[in-house]
Amino acid sequence: MMANSRSLLVVLLTLAMTTLHPIAVDANFFSSVYFYWGNQHSAIRGSGDDLQLVLDQTSGSGIKSTGTFLFGSIEMLIKLVPGNSAGTVTAYYVSSTGDGHDEIDFEFLGNVSGQPYIIHTNIFTQGNGNREQQFHPWFDPTADFHNYTIHWNPTAVVWYVDSVPIRVFRNYENEGIAYPNKQGMSVYSSLWNADNWATQGGRIKIDWNSAPFIAKYRNFRAQACNWNGAVSIGTCASNIPGNWWTSPTHSRLSDAKLGQMNWVRDIYMIYDYCKDTKRFKGQMPPECFKPQY
Repeated sequence: MMANSRSLLVVLLTLAMTTLHPIAVDANFFSSVYFYWGNQHSAIRGSGDDLQLVLDQTSGSGIKSTGTFLFGSIEMLIKLVPGNSAGTVTAYYVSSTGDGHDEIDFEFLGNVSGQPYIIHTNIFTQGNGNREQQFHPWFDPTADFHNYTIHWNPTAVVWYVDSVPIRVFRNYENEGIAYPNKQGMSVYSSLWNADNWATQGGRIKIDWNSAPFIAKYRNFRAQACNWNGAVSIGTCASNIPGNWWTSPTHSRLSDAKLGQMNWVRDIYMIYDYCKDTKRFKGQMPPECFKPQY
């Protein structure tokens, strides 16, 4: 069911306005990101094809894209912290800024050696989140690089792992459910100390004897509308082909992809906010009653 992590196919956006440029940022971290935190002990290596983030007792580290995007397919190959990574979080996400920000998250919660990582996903719209879904990976994410893709268009957000969709958040804005389509977002990744909550609810703390903790990256790729706020957001949306990921007439997952997603969710999902009635005291978020595929 799983496609090769290095062969994820994404469709290049074709935009009519000359002020809007679909761009493909490939592999060179020197030109596509900068360290906004912890650059003293993290590094871009070789000719810019490889990057590593480091967490030790002095600090963690993080990168941010030089570009801001509105809609796109954002992918990265990541090899997570091996061994006893309990208390660490490797975050990979897109986000705008401000109190009313939009954000689409992958967060990888570290583990005690021998236990699986947790793939934590979330989405914020206009500053409101609380839409967590969590999964165990069906592979060892520390043994090799795997492709993690955030696919975001006017119709839906899809989280992919090695081209396998694990989650969809569809646009029901016309029914009063906020959707992230009004703010350009930058790409971020960071490695940081979250032992107050990350592993078994914060019960397991970081073992600093295992430091430094290192996450490795390759092949950052953004095929997206490069947006600086000077043009109409609607123009970005109207020029994205209807078959951006599947059918020319239905921007939905194909039957094969839907089957893959159901397989992951049936076997590997460990938390779904839409099933947490106690948390929401029975007043479930409205999107929980809508199809998400």
